[in-house]
Amino acid sequence: MAMPSGPGPVVQRAILTSELQRLRLANGSTQGQVAAALDWSPSKLIRIEGGTVGISTTDLHALLRYYGLQESDPHVAKLTELARDGRQRGWWALYRNEISSEYSEFIGYEAGASTIRSFQPLMIPGLLQTEDYANALTIEFVSGSHAQRDIVVEVRMQRQEMVLDRADSVIMVIDEAALRRQVGGQVDPSIMPRQLQHMITMADKANISIEVIPFKNGAHFGMMGEFTILEFADSRLGDVLFLENARTSDLTVTDRDSRITDYRVAFENLRALVLSEGEATAFIEDIIGSMA
Repeated sequence: MAMPSGPGPVVQRAILTSELQRLRLANGSTQGQVAAALDWSPSKLIRIEGGTVGISTTDLHALLRYYGLQESDPHVAKLTELARDGRQRGWWALYRNEISSEYSEFIGYEAGASTIRSFQPLMIPGLLQTEDYANALTIEFVSGSHAQRDIVVEVRMQRQEMVLDRADSVIMVIDEAALRRQVGGQVDPSIMPRQLQHMITMADKANISIEVIPFKNGAHFGMMGEFTILEFADSRLGDVLFLENARTSDLTVTDRDSRITDYRVAFENLRALVLSEGEATAFIEDIIGSMA
């Protein structure tokens, strides 16, 4: 599959809604005033500004005229392009019936992120998993048919293809526990050593950093669970925080939420506990050797 040239529809729509909110506030109008002037229901504008629905070119131009922008304004052309791109379907839409709406939205944001920061306490991050490792996990975690488990793995492999070469920086902090658990070992003892070797290979990529917190460095914030922070090249978008566990997931899409700041700080504190790059590689190689 060809790599996308832009950040994807979810990010494009988020940039557009951010701009529309900014224009309304600069105009000094409330959502109710704008909706009344355009003969829209208030809920329509709320959904548009919230990014839960797309906006047609006709509605967009009517909205921009109300804000004082003329058709000839270059900004109108840029916003129109954002609106069109935001209505496209991302590759993950093919799996909308198999994955949760929160996870689907996260994938959409991840596809357009410039920087990805992730911490994993118990398993290898999805973006670094081999197909065999991912299969072994889904057998334990996905209660469904073989076909459903295949879809989960397929989505994970697709994420890797679409994200890893596009992002400017991918920083994965992993606890030692995730490296030592021999996932799939009861079926094929070679699955985990191959997984760890794959991580060493991926760490050679210029945009990927894999960092390890050893047991000896004690307790830390990350023991509370895995999390991912997404950052975007467009300054109009704040960071996105994604929390996930076996039962549920939580996506926070606003820079005004104090949790995002807390997790940014926590991530940097976790990085203060990691081994150096050379030590991490040797550490993982030693674990591989212990599994022989």
